Amino acid sequence: MIHVEKPSEEKLKQLGVHSWPVWTKEESEFPWEYDEKETCYILEGDVTVTPENGEPVRFGKGDLVVFPEGLKCRWKIHKAVKKHYRFG
Repeated sequence: MIHVEKPSEEKLKQLGVHSWPVWTKEESEFPWEYDEKETCYILEGDVTVTPENGEPVRFGKGDLVVFPEGLKCRWKIHKAVKKHYRFG
């Protein structure tokens, strides 16, 4: 299950989010599979991720999102995305 929350600045500091690498991607649509858990913090953008056999989850700027290991899904980026991310 994909978990989305609006984290406090305190939580972002505890996680060390601002030191994580940054990933960017233009508007597009593509399949994706997570071979390990990913936590990411959305700096900009608007995205819908639809798990295989699941309900679409939409998120954007200011959201902290956790994708579970083994998730197979389809990304649809409505507005170019920029995110901090961490695996494991």
